[in-house]
Amino acid sequence: MGDTLLDVDVVGTATRLCPDAPVPVVDVTSENARPGGAGLAALLAHGVDVTLVTAIADDSDGDRLRKALGDMTVVAGLSWAATPVKTRLRCAGQSLARIDRGGCGDPVVTDEMLDAIESADAVLVSDYGRGLTKDVRLRSVLGNADLVVWDPHPRGSVPVAGVRLVTPNAAEAASACGAGPAQAAGMLRDIWLADGIVVTTGCDGAVLDVGDGPITVNAPKTQVVDPCGAGDCFAATVAVRMMHGADAFDAVQAGVGAASRFLGDGGAAGLIVSEGER
Repeated sequence: MGDTLLDVDVVGTATRLCPDAPVPVVDVTSENARPGGAGLAALLAHGVDVTLVTAIADDSDGDRLRKALGDMTVVAGLSWAATPVKTRLRCAGQSLARIDRGGCGDPVVTDEMLDAIESADAVLVSDYGRGLTKDVRLRSVLGNADLVVWDPHPRGSVPVAGVRLVTPNAAEAASACGAGPAQAAGMLRDIWLADGIVVTTGCDGAVLDVGDGPITVNAPKTQVVDPCGAGDCFAATVAVRMMHGADAFDAVQAGVGAASRFLGDGGAAGLIVSEGER
C-alpha cells in the first residue's frame, strides 16, 4: 500500500544540437508508461497474490495509470491532488532530464482499503510523501498488522510503532537522524520503535540492525546505468521473503541480490508494461 505514481519514459535519439541553444535535439521514437511508487513495488512483488491499496485521482493521468496497472487487483480511494507523473527524457540508455508534475494532498481512505490491509498476510508500505500514510484510521490498522515492511520517504510520515522492518536508503536515514548507515540503523530502530532497520547503501549493499548491532550485507558487482526502481525491488523482495518465513537477514540478502539483478537488467527503464495489460 502507498502512493502510486505514473512513470513515463520518452525515448529517442539525439544526433544534433538545437540551433537556438546548446542542447540536444531528441527525435522521439517511443513513449513507455508504467506504474511508479507503490505501483512499481506491487509489480515487482513476485511469487505472491498482490493487492495494491492506494489512492488515484480522477483525471486523464489517473486513467492512464489505471490502464498501466493492467489486471492487478487494486483497491483505491480518490486522490484530490493531480496524479503525480514523472516523465524522463531518455536517449542511448541515459536520462537527459526529468519533468515532474502532480501534487500531494489528503487522499480518501475507504473502508474497503482498510479491509484489504487487515486481510493481508503481509503489508509493504511504499511511502512517497503524497499524504496517504498520514491517515489516522489507516495508521491504526497498520499498527495492528502482524507483518509490515515500511519503505519511508523524507516527506512522508513516521512509520507506525512495531513495524517488522523499515528500509530507508542512506540519504533518508541521514536526514532522519544525522548519522551514517551503521550508526543510523541502530538509532532509527530506537526512534521509530521498529523491530529492525535496514539502511540501503546503493552499490555497497545494505546495513541491517535488529538489535544486535549493525550487519553489512554486500551487493554483487553490477553495471548500473539507471538506479530507478532499485529501492522498490529491494523492499518488495524483502516483504515477500519475510511473508514466506525468512528472518530479516535472509530477507535482506535476497533483497540485495534481487535489486542488483534488477539493475543489471536495466532497472525500471527495462520494464515494458503495455497500457491495459500486464
